[in-house]
Amino acid sequence: MPDAGKSEKILDALQELLEEKSIQNVSVSEIASKAGIGKGSIYYYYPSKEAIVDALIARSYEQPLKTAKALASQTGVSSFTRMAMLFQACQNSSAAFVKHKQNSSSGVEDMAFLHLKYLNFVISELKPALTEIISQGIACGEIHFDYPAALAEIALIVLSVKMTNSLAPSTPEEVSDTLRGLISLLEKGTGVPTGALEYLSIRK
Repeated sequence: MPDAGKSEKILDALQELLEEKSIQNVSVSEIASKAGIGKGSIYYYYPSKEAIVDALIARSYEQPLKTAKALASQTGVSSFTRMAMLFQACQNSSAAFVKHKQNSSSGVEDMAFLHLKYLNFVISELKPALTEIISQGIACGEIHFDYPAALAEIALIVLSVKMTNSLAPSTPEEVSDTLRGLISLLEKGTGVPTGALEYLSIRK
């Protein structure tokens, strides 16, 4: 049975190594040495270096997402309120990524790689929960839209890309305008009450 402590040591080791060198120059052997375990043991926990990177990303930004995924089961709360809360969780996670980026000594290439990993993690983790919330809203007549999964993905892509502000750097005003535009489209396209999601566009 996998040892959770060793798994954490492997992630800690990679995190420490990334403060010293680029991802491309970190080997599995170095990770094992830094973690104090045999190289062969690493493959018992992770099949590749990329899998270790994915696990480190997940560990670094999972807390806001745990809260978000719990919202899908809170059917006593209106769907558009839960949507707003989930969007805020996405925003909190993005803020954590931006803070890490600002404090990191990693080069541009490394940060671009980590950013894509982060975006994939956030979107894949939050999409099922948001799709479920939207589907529940459609079922009870609160939301009017035919493609809940597509809507969830579109919203999460726009939110995560703009809030991390890395792929297409924008001024704060441009980010705010994009978020306001997204909210307006969501409200008009799904019948969500005007103003229900407005606070998302002004909370940074």
